[in-house]
Amino acid sequence: MFGKRYAASMINRSAENDQDRRRFLRAAGMTGLGVVGAGALGGLTAGTASASARSAAPMAETAEAAQVSDGAVLNFALNLEYLEAEFYLHAVTGRGLPDSLATGTGAQGGVTGGRAVRFESRTVRQYAQEIAGDEKDHVQFLRSALGGAAVSRPQIDLQSSFTAAAQAAGLVKKGHSFDAFACEENFLLAAYLFEDVGVTAYKGAAPLITNKTYLEAAAGILAVEAYHAGNIRSQLYDRRDGLLGTGLFSHDLREASVKLSDARDSLDGPTDDDQGVIDDRGNANIVPADANGIAYSRSPGQVLNIVYLTSKAATSGGFFPKGVNGEVNTSAAH
Repeated sequence: MFGKRYAASMINRSAENDQDRRRFLRAAGMTGLGVVGAGALGGLTAGTASASARSAAPMAETAEAAQVSDGAVLNFALNLEYLEAEFYLHAVTGRGLPDSLATGTGAQGGVTGGRAVRFESRTVRQYAQEIAGDEKDHVQFLRSALGGAAVSRPQIDLQSSFTAAAQAAGLVKKGHSFDAFACEENFLLAAYLFEDVGVTAYKGAAPLITNKTYLEAAAGILAVEAYHAGNIRSQLYDRRDGLLGTGLFSHDLREASVKLSDARDSLDGPTDDDQGVIDDRGNANIVPADANGIAYSRSPGQVLNIVYLTSKAATSGGFFPKGVNGEVNTSAAH
């Protein structure tokens, strides 16, 4: 990535005022990053305990408009990073985040499910380790940037939620479960479920950010999430066979990705934007983009539709049994 001197010059050029610049650099120094890259989203609220009290900016979500601050957007992202970090850390280490990275405002919850995956491929193991490190860094940076305004880790379900998602997608038969940690192939499908949502979530959040420094930082983390998604999608495309377990409808990981894509589409609204790793003709579709080659977006409400596993307006469900913490916590009604 960029060297510290170059990163500092980028921040200086983009910062709206001296205070923004100092806060961002201080937040970066707190985590030892000093670069614009994997953990750069932390700059969105730039290390202040009063981040949630920032001036509100208009947000249009489906048919209604709401007011959301940069701090609220950042805390919404932190909830998602808790989920991703817990998933990947459990997969590669058998343990989740330390207690010191789970505290904050709102109700703190534990994690149900999750264990170390017995990786068969050295490549997939290394991908998983790298992504786990990135996601943990995201949590650390966001918490440092938000300071006392950071929300705590909400209750997370890494067990029954995956079964519910797999059943909705038609990957498993009724009465059977889907264990995301049972094998490498199941892990890849579970990672695919998260990574594609993460990319669209950060792109959808970009118009909600009012500060240019924070917006540039958000672009950095969006790029990292897109790299993650590209790695996972490529691995799924290369594995026509290999979906293991009992009660499964399909042994083709490419087709399984299409089914998960359709399931996500059924939750987040009437438009058909989501895409599997193959197109209608069976060709590779590693980069899900529109006719202009542009990645699509999801609003915060649509993201919550997927992680709550509902197409209705709700404040909890799915991977977050008691909901997410913070001001942005309700899924959209479709």
